[in-house]
Amino acid sequence: MQKHLSEQEIIRRENLQKLLDLGIDPFPSDTFEVNMKVDKIKEGYKEGDEQFANVSLAGRLMSKRIMGKASFAEIMDSTGRIQIYLNRDELCPDEDKTLYNDVFKKLMDLGDFIGITGHVFITQVGEISVHVSSMKLLSKTLRPLPVVKTDADGNVHDAFTDPEQRYRMRYVDLIVNPQVRKVFEQRTKMYNSMREYLNEKGYLEVETPVLQPLYGGAAARPFKTHHNTLDMALYMRIANELYLKRLIVGGYDGVYEFSKDFRNEGMSRFHNPEFTQIELYVAYKDYAWMMRLVEEMVEKVALDLHGTTEVQVGENVLNFKAPWKRYTMYEAIQEFTGVDISEMDEDQLRAAAASLKVHVDNTMGKGKIIDEIFGEHVEHKLIQPTFITDYPVEMSPLAKKHKTKAGLVERFEAICNAKEICNSFSELNDPIDQRERFESQLELGKRGDEEAMMLDEDFLRSLEYGMPPTAGLGIGMDRLAMIMTNQNSIQDVLFFPQMKPEKTS
Repeated sequence: MQKHLSEQEIIRRENLQKLLDLGIDPFPSDTFEVNMKVDKIKEGYKEGDEQFANVSLAGRLMSKRIMGKASFAEIMDSTGRIQIYLNRDELCPDEDKTLYNDVFKKLMDLGDFIGITGHVFITQVGEISVHVSSMKLLSKTLRPLPVVKTDADGNVHDAFTDPEQRYRMRYVDLIVNPQVRKVFEQRTKMYNSMREYLNEKGYLEVETPVLQPLYGGAAARPFKTHHNTLDMALYMRIANELYLKRLIVGGYDGVYEFSKDFRNEGMSRFHNPEFTQIELYVAYKDYAWMMRLVEEMVEKVALDLHGTTEVQVGENVLNFKAPWKRYTMYEAIQEFTGVDISEMDEDQLRAAAASLKVHVDNTMGKGKIIDEIFGEHVEHKLIQPTFITDYPVEMSPLAKKHKTKAGLVERFEAICNAKEICNSFSELNDPIDQRERFESQLELGKRGDEEAMMLDEDFLRSLEYGMPPTAGLGIGMDRLAMIMTNQNSIQDVLFFPQMKPEKTS
């Protein structure tokens, strides 16, 4: 049902009808050829430059200043705003002045899409502008844009700053808050930088299933659905690890995927149920080699986006210049708590957690308890890029046992600005060991751990055909984007974050 219309919305619908009465299609289907963007004009125009003598632009009408038979206005395209100048007698050389007197002055509203042609010039006050010789209405808007005001100091004050409204109506946010578009452009540059880096190494970008009969590759709660034709339960993937490893078994030396993953868990400034990560698997390598790749690749991202390895994030300046600091998991906990847990069994760990005021429950095994201690006492203190290495085997059922340290696996996480941004293993390729670890996960599931992994027989079968020594990596693209664009909420780097249903009354 159509909502109650505001006074401005009623006026715009009346203007729409008046345009139709004049025989003007407010939503024409023909194309409009654009040969110039606003940023190119502002960056490149020099007085008398012939390449700007006949420009064609399209965009939203953002302001109007009517001064009789001459007017100034602003048009905004995807690259910025520029002033335009309209003279009634030049725009309408014939006797019929309807286009200027009725259409532009009275019936065109702010936000309408228009196309113009003309030549670029500099006004007497020194502003680069376009002198309009022709104009066409390309699309009518039926809702007014929020009013944006700029004070004398250049500070922007607008009527569209409420985060919930911004996230829910991102299309309006992008119109009135151009700095938001910059964030998403930087995010795309980040992807391109990483693709360029990995493609130059010869690794293959692939796609793997989003709907999976068994979820795996991480410890997380899945979303569950049902396939009607096959009459079977399916899960939205929580990771794509087990499929990418199958491709290494199949003979590829290096594969990666930018994957949409889904975890049916809590939401926060750092968590969205739908998120993006890149996973990379490279044969004949280990986690130490992968640490060097991560340093090198993320350093490249910082340079490509900012021209420096130093990135401002809130009050901190993070330096992504390699090499990054390294702690083992046990070293990090001892460094920040003073407690050495390296030789503790499960009961001793529970006692240590209690002494450190870390809440644990009976569903948690050794790995979960260590993870809780680390999360409570260490992670939030790691601001500069830091690698945490050599995890207990209980925390990493898919990682390879450490070459020299019993009870540990070859794993690292990269943490910066107090949050994990990536996870990596020397991948377990022993199918017998892998089966035992899956079975241990099943036991945790029976104890009530909703994040315990399932046993994937097909994946075990693939390992029995042989997988070479392999290094694997997963980087959280949303969190990395938060850091590289200096945003303090994951919702600010997602075009359309998950929201509660909108209230209608």
